[in-house]
Amino acid sequence: MSWTGFILDNHNRAQLAQWLDQDDWVIVCLCAAWCDTCQSYRASFEKLAARHPDKRFAWIDIEDQSDFIGDIDVENFPTLLMQHGDTVAFFGTVLPDLKLADRLIHAQAEKTTAELQSESQASSERSEWQRICNLRVLLQQAAA
Repeated sequence: MSWTGFILDNHNRAQLAQWLDQDDWVIVCLCAAWCDTCQSYRASFEKLAARHPDKRFAWIDIEDQSDFIGDIDVENFPTLLMQHGDTVAFFGTVLPDLKLADRLIHAQAEKTTAELQSESQASSERSEWQRICNLRVLLQQAAA
């Protein structure tokens, strides 16, 4: 098994933008280098990428990439952000469990674009995800 995703840094942000432009599913793990849970979850996240070769995976260290993360409030680790095109489908802390994350990815990916867009505005929390957690918005803000 080989890791097919990447660790976001200041030099590969264009790759993330390309994935979004291609309307790919992008699954991001927000973690920190000092976090023991994150370090142990990393292998599971890489296995997720291998299980979902049709999706794109990125690891973001919230401290190393604080200019990119902006106003995202990461309450605990690991935190997953799932985005399809311009729609943030999921943002939240998950248990560091491969099977749980795998089920979450399958559940979101089964939804139609119309369902994702409808859900994105179904609550104030989800509407906020579209403004604060949207990877395309974060890329634009970091470039400004």
